[in-house]
Amino acid sequence: MSGDLDPPEVSALAINVTVPQALRWTDTRRGEEFQLTTLNVRLLPDGHLAVKAYGRPVAGGRGAYVSFPVPDGPELAALVADAADHAGRLWAAHRGL
Repeated sequence: MSGDLDPPEVSALAINVTVPQALRWTDTRRGEEFQLTTLNVRLLPDGHLAVKAYGRPVAGGRGAYVSFPVPDGPELAALVADAADHAGRLWAAHRGL
């Protein structure tokens, strides 16, 4: 892009992160138990991270696409931070279209 133009407006920066087996947990929504296997991590405009968890019903089937809060804990916090750092390196090293 030319130096005369404003930078493009980026409306979202998000990554999906697979939760390692040892860090997975279960939670219940609408009477159905889910095993949480994926984190969606978003970079907020102020530079902080926001994260939600998603998974599948323990009983099987597709289930609803429902978000869950991520429990506080050093292991999950480290996973989110490491994933965000790694994603930043991948974005910085992009090779274009």
